[in-house]
Amino acid sequence: VQLQASGGGLVQAGGSLRLSCVASGRTFRSYVMSWFRQAPGKEREFVAGITRKDGVTAYANSVKGRFTITKDSAENTVTLQMNSLKAEDTAVYYCAADQPGRITIIQQVYHMDRYDYWGQGTQVTVSS
Repeated sequence: VQLQASGGGLVQAGGSLRLSCVASGRTFRSYVMSWFRQAPGKEREFVAGITRKDGVTAYANSVKGRFTITKDSAENTVTLQMNSLKAEDTAVYYCAADQPGRITIIQQVYHMDRYDYWGQGTQVTVSS
């Protein structure tokens, strides 16, 4: 399974960006696709996740009400719409997916060690 992330860039505080992650592979059967981020000098943290089949979502408290994660009907692309961006949103954003069976309920999506597939990361920089 390969994950290809795109859409990062430089934006002023209060602006918007949209990130996309496309999954490919013959046997892509992940339960969840999620976004994590890592700022310089900080640990990687969960941002948002969505179940591929029924679209149940989860968000970090820091992005609730500002970010929206969606999936396409083919279930292999997720989009993260980021609005009202703040300087503290500056980070490298990674998309991630689990192997079948590694995440079975939405409450598990927050844990980085549950994910087996990672994209290459895309830089988001928010200037204040």
